[in-house]
Amino acid sequence: MLTGLFKPLSYLPLWLIHAMGGAMGWLVYFLSPRYAERTRYNLIQSRVYADERSYQSLLRQTISEAGKSLLELFPMWLRSERNVLGLLRECHGWEHVNAALTHGKGIIFLTPHMGCFEITSLYYAARHPITVLYRPPKLRWLEPLMLLGRKRGQVTLAPTDLKGVKLLLGALKRGEAIGILPDQVPSGGEGVWADFFGRPAYTMTLVGRLQKATGATILLAFAERLPLGRGYVLRIEPMPESLPDDKVQAATALNLAVEGLVRECPAQYLWSYNRYKVPRGVDSPPTTTHRDL
Repeated sequence: MLTGLFKPLSYLPLWLIHAMGGAMGWLVYFLSPRYAERTRYNLIQSRVYADERSYQSLLRQTISEAGKSLLELFPMWLRSERNVLGLLRECHGWEHVNAALTHGKGIIFLTPHMGCFEITSLYYAARHPITVLYRPPKLRWLEPLMLLGRKRGQVTLAPTDLKGVKLLLGALKRGEAIGILPDQVPSGGEGVWADFFGRPAYTMTLVGRLQKATGATILLAFAERLPLGRGYVLRIEPMPESLPDDKVQAATALNLAVEGLVRECPAQYLWSYNRYKVPRGVDSPPTTTHRDL
């Protein structure tokens, strides 16, 4: 029933979907003071802007881009795989993928909450198998659509539990790729506190553990949303440096790599995401003064 309801929406022109999404972003911003405060708070403390004028401009862009990221889920999930892949206009950095495949130790793709992260795994899965770490959405009615849209091509979904970790590890040991949202807040006991844009953020240790166990290559991937609904450009970059063995140092290096990617296109980062929350069962970092927005 949900598929039938959203299918017509998914086949609207992308420029119209993005225009509607931009308007939706502002609607949510005005109707949810908590959402608006978190967006402003996270953006302000990041200091990715030069002055007050550039901050105001970036905030307006951020609000609009957040709405686009929500509404574009429907074409990503409900259009045919061929149609979705046709929206990706260019790919820069595929040579890093080829080098990693030659290395034969597997690839860990890190795709932050930035741009259109749904299209990155589909693009790779049209060529090679990939296992993607998956957490059910808070809006349970979205889950059937999400599963329908993500389980395509050579994509395997791995749940965020021990079974999922085994699936990820198995894929890497076969020399295949996995996909992880590196800025997703892990559950208690599965992360450490490490700075992210100058503030302590509970950061997953999974990436470091998987690389240490397999020798996999870490690549950063980001599908930039082009203006006026012209599609997307996939950008793939190598990790600036290998992750240290120490968990805190590895988490810090991971966050620095994500920061570097965000600085390339800060308007398309999801600043409304509650990156600095304290998971249940985890003590707050002793130096933090932020509120759980």
